[in-house]
This record gives sequence, C-alpha cells and structure tokens, in this order.
Amino acid sequence: MPRAPVWLLASIGSGARRAGLGAACLLALWLAGCATGGNPASRPGDGGSNPLTGTASASADDETENRRRARIRLELAANYYQQRNYNVALDELRQALALDPNFAPAYGMLGLVYMDLNDRPRADESFQRALRLSPGDSDLLNNYGWYLCQTGRYPQAIEQFMRALRNPLYATPARPLHNAGICSRRMGDLKAAEDYFQRSFQVDPANPVAMFNLAEINLNRGDIARARFYAQRLTGSFEPSAEVLWLALRIERKAGDRAAEESLAAQLRRRFPASPEVSRLTAGRYDD
Repeated sequence: MPRAPVWLLASIGSGARRAGLGAACLLALWLAGCATGGNPASRPGDGGSNPLTGTASASADDETENRRRARIRLELAANYYQQRNYNVALDELRQALALDPNFAPAYGMLGLVYMDLNDRPRADESFQRALRLSPGDSDLLNNYGWYLCQTGRYPQAIEQFMRALRNPLYATPARPLHNAGICSRRMGDLKAAEDYFQRSFQVDPANPVAMFNLAEINLNRGDIARARFYAQRLTGSFEPSAEVLWLALRIERKAGDRAAEESLAAQLRRRFPASPEVSRLTAGRYDD
C-alpha cells in the first residue's frame, strides 16, 4: 500500500499512484502523500491543527497533566511516522494511550501507522475507536476517509470526506475535497473528480493537489489553455517535483511552445536525472 498522504494526506497524476501529490503525498505527502513534512501539503500557514494528530494544540488550562503528556507522545509519534520509523511511532502511541486511554487522536494516529504497515484489521479498529471517542473530529474523518480510499472502499471514503466538511469551523476543507477528487478518479468518475478538485481549488487557490489534477484532467481531454493555467500556477507556486515538471512539459508540447518545452526538459534532466520521467523523455514516450 502506498504511503498515506495525510494532508491528504494524499498521493499525483493518472492512476492510483499519482492521483494526489501525496496523502495519505510529492512536490517536494503532499499529495497525499506523500505524507507530510517537506511537502506542499504541510506548508506553513495551513491552519492551527496538525493533520496527523488531528487536533489543535490545547492550552495547559484546558487539559489534564496526563493529557498534556499524552499529547507530547503523540507529537513524537507523528514525527517518527513521517520518518517511516514505525516501531518507535507505535511505542510512543502506546505510551500516549497508557497515559490517557480515551485520547482519540492517538487512536487516529495508530490507524495511519497500521495503514502503512498494511495491517488492515488493526487500522480499521484504531480509526473506528478514535471516531467513537470523537465522532465529529474533521481531521479524523478525513484521515479515515483516506484510509478507506487507499483500501479501495471509495464510496465509503467519500462519505467520510463529506462528513468532515459538515463542520463549518473546519480550518482546511480543501483537504477532504481534493481527497474526494482522488477517490473519484480512482473510481473512474472524472466528472465528480473534476468537481471536487475545482471546489478544493476555489477554497484554497494554492492547493497543489487540486492544481496538479486539474492540469492533468484538462490535458487528457485536450483543453490545453486550461491545463496550462493550472500547471503554470503550480510550477510558479512550489518547487516542482519530477512529476510536475513532466506534466508541465507535456502541456507545453501540446501547446506548441518549444522554448518552454525545452526549458522544462532541461530542468527535468538536471534536477532529476535518474527519474522515470527522464527515462520517458529520453525514449520520447510523452503519452505514458
């Protein structure tokens, strides 16, 4: 199973692997993931809550000493999770739950770890326990939805994303919207996918997952002007990955701008010489 983009969390491009920059991832997860840290999904200014831990930081006056200590363990677990150090992350989460057995975000984090370990029964149990303790937590709903999407349960995933959006105070509604778009693409429902990505872009015009997918969808249907709009905005806003440069290059090729195409090709070769995208470029496989 691909690593979860938890900004959604999301993972980019045509097909499941590239559907969400991601998560779950990326430009440099997100997309997807594809998880967090060093990717556009976790760029500064995203809001007050941690998309991994699922809650905003609470003041000392608002929580018990055990809850405060459990929260510190949870933050440590999130850091280890991002480093793919799952054994230590699990140990930190067990310590968090020993301190506070009703700490919903710790169960949600357990769900993400077990998802990446491909332990579906424990992931299901962890997410469901988290949501029994905190049924209205939009970050938990979003992450559970991403897990369902990663395991092929697309309608149920979209239902969770829509539940996350019911909270009018949710600080990052672009996440469940673009995740719903990713799941819709995986189902083959391109119209619904485009609608979700467009809504995500309207909520957050700096959303890289929405921009990537909108650029690719428009390229695939031949609307090059629209594809170019999103691709140029994406490459102008973030340090591009090999996937983003490859998408932008293919769009400029279709647009007939050879100077722009060659500039992007030179960047791709220079910065990502060992990437699959450079292999496709060398072979002239522009439709892969």
